[in-house]
Amino acid sequence: MSGIIAQNSGRHTGLVKASSAGGVWNLIETLTSDGSDSDLSFTSGIDSTYDEYVFKFINIHPETDDKDFTFQGSTDGGSNYNTTITSTYFSATHSEDDSTTGLSYKGSIGSGYPDWHLEQETSFQTLADRVGSGNDECTSGTLHLFSPSDTTFVKHFIGVASNYYAYDFAFNSFAAGYFNSASAIDAIQFKFNSGEIQGGSVSLYGIS
Repeated sequence: MSGIIAQNSGRHTGLVKASSAGGVWNLIETLTSDGSDSDLSFTSGIDSTYDEYVFKFINIHPETDDKDFTFQGSTDGGSNYNTTITSTYFSATHSEDDSTTGLSYKGSIGSGYPDWHLEQETSFQTLADRVGSGNDECTSGTLHLFSPSDTTFVKHFIGVASNYYAYDFAFNSFAAGYFNSASAIDAIQFKFNSGEIQGGSVSLYGIS
């Protein structure tokens, strides 16, 4: 039986994992909010070096209550974030007082909120919806991006988030889809649908 060896000398120093399948997490960059960021944008380090990239967002805290944490990709080094996306979005929910639970597919809820799934749109894709801005409220999770430099196929992504919903719920959100473009994705931007990012960090890893 093969063994697994994990090495992690700090939260953002990278993870090395050896098993029968191999695999190494290579930390490329960490962006940390200074408390007044309109966005956190990765404009380098996303190229043909790796077939899979993972973003870990930790304790992302919004300036304004009840906002969606979102992302988009760029094909021109970050000059524009408007790549066509088709996606799905669903979430599991549980209220703090145990009065409400649910599991539902989400498209949108109308005016004032972005579409949570996208239909050949160039909008930002939601990763965590309706995040609270209370002192202890935030969202954390991961975004996987596959073969971003491929110029033949679409570029797939999978996102999972744990979210302190604005009205005292635990949300487990799931987003997946693809950038419907034959151009390479070479930059990724994270932001709330309005207001600033007032805490937290995002780390980019390449998986080899």
